[in-house]
Amino acid sequence: MAGAPRWHSPTQNWNESQKGLLYALLCYVFWGLFPLYWLPLLGQGVGADQLLAQRIVWSSLLAVGLVCWQRQWPVLAAALRNPRVWRVFVLSSLVLAVNWLTYLWAVTNHHVLDASLGYFMSPLVTIALGRVFLKDRLPWLQWLAVGLATVGVLWLAILGGRMPWVALGLSISWGIYGLLRKNAPLGALPGLTLETLMLLPLALAYLAWAKIHGQLLFGALPWLPMLLIVGSGVVTTLPLLLFAAAARRISLASLGMIQYVSPTLQFIIGLWVFHETFDAVRFIGYVWVWGGVLLFAAASYARHRRSNTASAVVKE
Repeated sequence: MAGAPRWHSPTQNWNESQKGLLYALLCYVFWGLFPLYWLPLLGQGVGADQLLAQRIVWSSLLAVGLVCWQRQWPVLAAALRNPRVWRVFVLSSLVLAVNWLTYLWAVTNHHVLDASLGYFMSPLVTIALGRVFLKDRLPWLQWLAVGLATVGVLWLAILGGRMPWVALGLSISWGIYGLLRKNAPLGALPGLTLETLMLLPLALAYLAWAKIHGQLLFGALPWLPMLLIVGSGVVTTLPLLLFAAAARRISLASLGMIQYVSPTLQFIIGLWVFHETFDAVRFIGYVWVWGGVLLFAAASYARHRRSNTASAVVKE
């Protein structure tokens, strides 16, 4: 009957939740294993700047192809006609480029542990930015979590002898990116398409400059590194599609808990595959940050449980 409400059985809802958890796990495992993807490129002389430009080119080509396949061009056209949306995506594309460049530099210069620290810190930076710019109210436990992470950063900067710029750059850029995309009226694929298309002229101009000055290495590389560079469009787009599919099926609280799979895998890879130094001073700084992350996760989980309990009481 037309207009009749759709009914989903508990089994259907459970199956959708299972799919959502699987998609989320695949997404974060994908991101966590990302340093291994770039491993064959180490020692080939390709800098993070050229990798960034190539990643933008191949990501934009794949994203445009998927948008055409899904017939979502009207969505992009409507976004471009809205000056406010256009301005937001100009900013988000630039911040995304900074995030990608920082990450690629970290991997190609053996700073995978710093990258993992950045993504451990990312949720804490996000809530701090939400408090500053959106005036979000934070429970005292979340403030304490941010404080513990701050102590860890200061410890690394003062006693470790250097500011963890990679970790700060990744966490702050990702937090700002999330802040900009929070109210943007585009999904993951159309949004990524618009962002990469906005960055495409800059990427092509840089590659043309590198070609003119004899610095473009793409055509001179062995077949495997060239294939990996071309495939960077796939490894950029696929996790975002998995994330979008997961977000439609499970709660943000569940997504928030699973997200720590990614930096955990990156940490293991940095330690055991890239053989990066992890001395006692660095360990203590990381422990402070991990303490903040655990406290934040526990506070978020408790808040989610209270919310569900309150909803159940209201329904009864």
